[in-house]
Amino acid sequence: MDSEVWLKARRYTPEQLDLAMKVLEEIRSGQVVAEAVRHHPMPDGGYLAKHVLVAAYRNMLSRGGWLPDAHLLAQIRMKPVRSLSGVTTVTVLTKPYPCPGRCIFCPSDIRMPKSYVPDEPGARRALEHEFDPYAQVSARLEALSAVGHPTDKIELLILGGTWSAYPHDYQEWFIRRCFEALNQRESPTLAEAFTVNETSQRRNVGLVIETRPDHINPRMLVWLRKLGVTKVQMGAQSFDDHILELNRRGHTVQQTLQAVDLLRAAGFKIVLHWMPNLLGATLESDREDFSKMWEGFCPDEIKIYPNQLIESTELFRYWQRGQFKPYTTEELVTLLADVKPTIPRYCRVNRVIRDIPSTYVIAGNKRTSLRQDVHQELKKRQVRCQCIRCREIRSQMIDPNSLRPEQVVYQTGQIENHFLSYVTAGDRLAARLASGQPDGAQAASGRLAGFLRLALPREDAPQTDMADLERAAIIREVHVYGQSLQVGAEADGATQHSGLGTSLLDWAEQIAHRQGFLRLAVISAVGTRQYYLERGFERGDLYLVKNLG
Repeated sequence: MDSEVWLKARRYTPEQLDLAMKVLEEIRSGQVVAEAVRHHPMPDGGYLAKHVLVAAYRNMLSRGGWLPDAHLLAQIRMKPVRSLSGVTTVTVLTKPYPCPGRCIFCPSDIRMPKSYVPDEPGARRALEHEFDPYAQVSARLEALSAVGHPTDKIELLILGGTWSAYPHDYQEWFIRRCFEALNQRESPTLAEAFTVNETSQRRNVGLVIETRPDHINPRMLVWLRKLGVTKVQMGAQSFDDHILELNRRGHTVQQTLQAVDLLRAAGFKIVLHWMPNLLGATLESDREDFSKMWEGFCPDEIKIYPNQLIESTELFRYWQRGQFKPYTTEELVTLLADVKPTIPRYCRVNRVIRDIPSTYVIAGNKRTSLRQDVHQELKKRQVRCQCIRCREIRSQMIDPNSLRPEQVVYQTGQIENHFLSYVTAGDRLAARLASGQPDGAQAASGRLAGFLRLALPREDAPQTDMADLERAAIIREVHVYGQSLQVGAEADGATQHSGLGTSLLDWAEQIAHRQGFLRLAVISAVGTRQYYLERGFERGDLYLVKNLG
């Protein structure tokens, strides 16, 4: 039991922990959590929160009174979805800094980085900690651990506007401080912080930054790799140059396509933001615009951010003059229900709306539960979405031997992409209908247990100026789903640590070898280096590489 968790547990009174123990004993005997909590009200009224139950459980572990009970912890864990994708995400924000963009839809608050408002959950935490990266990461880890989430595999999500606009020394300092919080020790250099993290208790398994498409170039990508970045978010917003110009986005569709091609050639995971209801768009044009996303751009993940009318934006003045009309909630739900089933099986929908509080929204949709609303609409239509998030196994227990392989191959520019996955058995016919594939095509409605993204660049693919990638097939991501387990831990029926990752690597190696590549490169996060080194990869300059043949 780590010191932070123990300190958290000690903040509770003995009376609270004793009451929590009574609740836990009932849960262990088969009682439903909510019922067990109601059976033991607090003396001054109210009921115990789940974080008290977690503290009592961990207190018993530390005293040797109980053996670890993964099933019990899963029952009392708060918001288990936070770590059901296999990793635990920690979001941090950079300090307010001038943004090169002049978008008319972006809120402006001098206390925040451009486009953020202080009452968004992650932004509020950053403001409370004065944007200090160490304090943000430490506080978030403590909070997650206190409510039962494992914190040994951490994806760092760095938000705050255009990352590439910040000075390099600030970027390096910011990431070093994040890693020092993970490592629980200071390091004089970023390189040393990385070395420590390779074997630390809390390892970084992904590092995400966000920037603009017109800031992507080979030199920047080299710098991002030196910083340990593995995933890049970009605001595409629209695939119509006229709409981009009306909204003063400051880049073109072609620049977005060039950025995506270059990022993919360098192995980065790609997240694109898409904004329906921009100035000049209509419901019909947005449907057409969304379909363009799969014509060469083909992001790995998307965030759908419907345009929200906020008073601190220039768009607000357009609305006052009657030149802009926000979509209603009903119109948005219908639009998103129309486009969501068209999303390919290799893409994940991370969000369908921003976490901006409704008090900031002047007109139009104010609901933040659009994802649930859209899913209800799809259920009425008897239509399934085939995106990754809708197919993840989450907490489902499975027999790894019952999984079957599935491969999706698609072309982007000068790169052939292979999405390799293992899925549970399912209704294939229903999946074919839901995904729009012709009868007889390979498809499955089963749950997704794990996947690998493999890029096979042609000789005329964008040049990245990185020696590690010469004549190399590139593994851009390996992900095994299910409730995140501690490093080295095992659980019956859980896909984490079941060997799926190794099987996916072997599969990718066979494909790369057959197609004549001399080496296999992987864009490894700092905390996953040891995993790949144990499987035959060697350290390159900026990637881990494995010679083929």
